[in-house]
Amino acid sequence: MFKRKFMKGDRPKRPAKLAPQGPVGTVKKVGKYAYDASYDRFADYLPKHMAPIVEQEAGDFVRERRQSFGRGTQSFSSRAPQRTRTAESRGGFDARERYQEGGDRPRYDRPMSGGSRFGRSGGRGFGGGRPSRFGGRSGGSRFNNPNMIRGPQGQLIDISKFVNKADVKEEVEVYTPTHHFTDFEVSEGLKTNIVAKGYKVPSPIQDKSIPVVLTGRDVVGIANTGTGKTAAFLIPLIDKVFKDPKQQVLIMAPTRELAIQIDDEFRAFSRGMKLFSVCCVGGEYIGKQLRELKYFNNFIIGTPGRLKDLIERGRINLASFNSVVLDEADRMLDMGFIGDMRYIMSLMPKERHTLFFSATLSPEIEKLIHEFLNDPVRISVKTRDTSKAVDQDIVRTEGRNKIDVLMDLLQDPEFSKVLIFGRTKHGVEKLGIMLQKLGLKAVSIHGDKNHAQRQRALKMFKENAVQVLIATDVAARGLDIPNVTHVINFDIPQSYEDYVHRIGRTGRGGKTGKALTFID
Repeated sequence: MFKRKFMKGDRPKRPAKLAPQGPVGTVKKVGKYAYDASYDRFADYLPKHMAPIVEQEAGDFVRERRQSFGRGTQSFSSRAPQRTRTAESRGGFDARERYQEGGDRPRYDRPMSGGSRFGRSGGRGFGGGRPSRFGGRSGGSRFNNPNMIRGPQGQLIDISKFVNKADVKEEVEVYTPTHHFTDFEVSEGLKTNIVAKGYKVPSPIQDKSIPVVLTGRDVVGIANTGTGKTAAFLIPLIDKVFKDPKQQVLIMAPTRELAIQIDDEFRAFSRGMKLFSVCCVGGEYIGKQLRELKYFNNFIIGTPGRLKDLIERGRINLASFNSVVLDEADRMLDMGFIGDMRYIMSLMPKERHTLFFSATLSPEIEKLIHEFLNDPVRISVKTRDTSKAVDQDIVRTEGRNKIDVLMDLLQDPEFSKVLIFGRTKHGVEKLGIMLQKLGLKAVSIHGDKNHAQRQRALKMFKENAVQVLIATDVAARGLDIPNVTHVINFDIPQSYEDYVHRIGRTGRGGKTGKALTFID
């Protein structure tokens, strides 16, 4: 096939890709990577060995911002130049000259107005509107619905679902339980531990699930986050094992944080009852877990990946386990643990006691229920997707730097305990460094941090040693963090189900909370 040969100078050879030139600051080239202070990001993916450079460049960016910020009486954006869609901000002729010299290809200078193929001014393709950093268009969708934007994976998300006022003024229907904890047919020592933990009246899921689990039936329990699902399966299973100490229970959870939390709850409920447990999660030194597995444990709690590893090493024999709990199974499915789950369940006895608890239920989960459970009792106390105690709203950045907008919010005294969610591990780590440089007490957790670092960050946030915790969706499921005043979605979640679990970290235990979602 004929291959065209270019003359010298016809097509210039371009160097490594640089970030787009912005109106504030300059692009700094570090090796083959480039940091653009004006857009506060790296042009290319940054490996771990570049972490010191991230902190150094973040410090330079923050110092520039602090000079314009003054003493905190005025927001960043009030002094920083606004990014207007002019020829200068898009690069203009300078961008073309840089391209001729081997720089980035300039972005197409489309007209600021003019009809699109569907009659919307300034539009492009389906529905018009300017492109969003999340891949959608804030000005519309294919169906000209301004409330529809595209999520990180290209799916349509209705941002009107992110707006919902908490029902604080209307009378809340108080649930009247049919049982009290003293009414349950459990041992007296367990009742004493329940009272010692401050439990007075069972929640709806506890009130309906505990009596059924005590009978030995399989259960599918569906309830909103923060309603006490963990106690709903731990209390009857602890009583079951206490009455027959030879029995063993396996509990699977999607994340190490949730598994550790379940183990802590178990130890509190079983205090003084001579029952033993081991928590097997990834990211923690496996030698300690191997030593603890040499002894008999009534409860083994862990994540599917680490449990499968220990089973293949011959340290866990599932033939002796007659009870299993799948907690947040939909999240385990989303995280790709379905193969490990099927492998583990296939090694358990066919006649077993299976409990399935979650906050959401999808068609894929329905298939797992038919596969793993035997004639289960379905208990659902879920009245709506999100809690009535959470006041939800969106924050339109409208071209402003998102860190500027975030800092304006965090200076409000009401934002005393804030959980911020980001989409990527690198973005979460970078945001944490930025907030620390700006004088805020902030920590971050994500998949690249080891077990000890994540536990230390969670402990500091729970004990109010820091104001802000920045996290990926690893912290969105099952964690019970008391008194979170605000949840901020700095990046749009992957799906509406993830949004439900994110904002479920606030408005717990009868208290109200607020959830804000940033929209470009």
